Amino acid sequence: MRHCFIVPLLLWSLGAFAAGTEYVMRVDGLACPFCAYGIEKRLKTIEGVEKIDVDLDKGLVRVNVREDVELAEPRMLQLFKDAGFTYRSMTKTPL
Repeated sequence: MRHCFIVPLLLWSLGAFAAGTEYVMRVDGLACPFCAYGIEKRLKTIEGVEKIDVDLDKGLVRVNVREDVELAEPRMLQLFKDAGFTYRSMTKTPL
């Protein structure tokens, strides 16, 4: 009967350790779903990127990465520049 409590506790604790980080980047020039697709495609090439959400109306790109991954600002600046967009800023929040 004790194992009924141990398994869910173990699964919950594993999820807590693999939390990761959310980056929110402000980007100018995002105007259509094709823009969002292009950005998503480039970000997915970065190992450890787990989730990407592009808000075209607000010009925000949210990226969730694994705990051991860090998105450096110079790299993001270049990534967006190469894609034809203007990178403005980035915030970082632990999940």
